[in-house]
Amino acid sequence: MAGKMQQFVRLERSMPVKRAPEQRTQDFEEVYSDYHLEAAAAQAARCSQCGVPFCQQGCPLQNNIPDWLKLAAEGRLEEAWQVSSATNNMPEICGRICPQDKLCEGICTVEQSGHGTVTIGAVEKYITDTAWEEGWVKPIVPPRERKQSAGIIGAGPGGLAAAEQLRRKGYQVTVYDAYDRGGGLLVYGIPGFKLEKPVVERRIKRLEDSGITFKFNTRVGEDVSLQALRKTHDTVLIATGVYKAKDLKCPGADAEGVLAALDYLTASNRKSFGDDVPAFDDGTLNAEGKRVVVIGGGDTAMDCVRTAVRQGAKSVTCLYRRDRANMPGSPREVANAEEEGVVFEWLASPEVILVTKAGKVKAVRAALMRLGEPDASGRQSPIKSGDTIDVKVDLVIKALGFDPEDLPDLFNEPALTVNRWGAVRVDYATMETSLTGVYAAGDIVRGASLVVWAIKDGRDAAASMHQAMKAATRAAKVAAE
Repeated sequence: MAGKMQQFVRLERSMPVKRAPEQRTQDFEEVYSDYHLEAAAAQAARCSQCGVPFCQQGCPLQNNIPDWLKLAAEGRLEEAWQVSSATNNMPEICGRICPQDKLCEGICTVEQSGHGTVTIGAVEKYITDTAWEEGWVKPIVPPRERKQSAGIIGAGPGGLAAAEQLRRKGYQVTVYDAYDRGGGLLVYGIPGFKLEKPVVERRIKRLEDSGITFKFNTRVGEDVSLQALRKTHDTVLIATGVYKAKDLKCPGADAEGVLAALDYLTASNRKSFGDDVPAFDDGTLNAEGKRVVVIGGGDTAMDCVRTAVRQGAKSVTCLYRRDRANMPGSPREVANAEEEGVVFEWLASPEVILVTKAGKVKAVRAALMRLGEPDASGRQSPIKSGDTIDVKVDLVIKALGFDPEDLPDLFNEPALTVNRWGAVRVDYATMETSLTGVYAAGDIVRGASLVVWAIKDGRDAAASMHQAMKAATRAAKVAAE
């Protein structure tokens, strides 16, 4: 077992074994196998233990990565898990789905020196999976119970992180979610080959065992009002995420066979749970035997193309209006998709969806693009070249991103202010909204983003909610004296 650090000069970077494409495309199980103890320790020992750890700076949660890598290298896995979980409510989930190649691993000093990055995500996953297997992860037992309560709208990563942090302080926590299961996009938006659902389910079970109440199939604004939640709870957190699909703006976009990415992914994930999904069974949300085109270049688009492959699509093509270098999705996911047979049409932007006389899609006509000057995001702007291509298709999936729902209208709360994109405005120092005692976190604040950012926002909001409830308790005591 490795004992010394800085082994990057001696040991090559080695990821856990990745299943062969012809094997993994036959199911929805995770692509990578697990490390064994010796391999995890050896890879952790490649860390250079930088005086200024860039990996930590690149992590939204500021995880103490060098510390738990050293502990893992020494075989002190329970201590490694304690350090890892001190700053992250879901280390094994982040280890699976974070784009480490764009965050911690992307700026790893060892990577910059040309020796190949430390496999931070894989070791993180291994540490916490081991903690679950060994029984180290237990329900939360607060040092004392408090009478005050918090209501959390949304059981996605931001809401779950906040719920855990508040329960640790002894508050009574109730989580309201429109879905029938907890997890949000973790269970319905992310396919099993990236995140197997039992990994999320055990997190929910632990929170339930910790005394957190979940009220599923509950839509705020319909089944219960925001005003009622504010009266019921001392503080409220809005962590709904963003689910409204951005529209495809071209003729034929409303044709039969044009789907929103989340509808498609949710149907696939529900089937994995054994749910009854009529729209999947009748072929509407099923890619089997079809020529599929996915429009978009983010991680959701990669989830869609790789899901279509596993459903037995006849062919799968991804259209993206920029080139590979300007793609917003994880390069690792793009590489996985290519290995699995997905065809990428770079610099191609849909111009019209061609339909049959019966109104069904038959082809996508795409304008070929060239890249101009960088836009506000720093990526080069696509410009039409004048040429087009036609791609025959039976199913078109829109993966163009998500917009917030109109929460002031949905919640019947016009005093809840939003920005021009519809995201909830907050004071970033406290995460409090325009409504006193109401906070917001995650995608509903920052727009569609990463799970790790939602966790950070949830933790930050929970800290502010704690301070507000603690101040209210002190004020009540003073008033009673």
